Amino acid sequence: MATWLAFGAALLLVFVQAEARAADFRSIGENAAVLYDAPSARARKLYVIGRSYPVEVIVVVEGWIKIRDAGGELAWIEAKALSERRTVMVKTPLADIRQAADDRAPLVFQAEQSVLLELVELTGTGWARVTHRDGQSGYVKLSQVWGV
Repeated sequence: MATWLAFGAALLLVFVQAEARAADFRSIGENAAVLYDAPSARARKLYVIGRSYPVEVIVVVEGWIKIRDAGGELAWIEAKALSERRTVMVKTPLADIRQAADDRAPLVFQAEQSVLLELVELTGTGWARVTHRDGQSGYVKLSQVWGV
């Protein structure tokens, strides 16, 4: 009985640690990267994904990474196609980018749904500092973007 309790406690600890681990996001580092249905260049090609698109890393296996895209689709990509550079994608119809991490801060610009923004910093307060490719920067609510 004690052995089963110890086993159960250890198993519970593994699940709790897995849940506590933050999601690992990266972005596509090539102009275009092919996504596959299995970790092999001979697997069925699913679709092509463009530079800077944020993806969630699910598992890493010998030069291949299983990723989840913003739509929730799972696919495999060659590890060399990913960049450590972080981006986020606007998931709401219009995201407000503000001068400070505060709803009352002046508006810098608005970004439409699916616009990619470079992630500069996570503030730990529900906001992220981001930069648009045209150079404008500010803070966006995490609830308005995907990739964090």
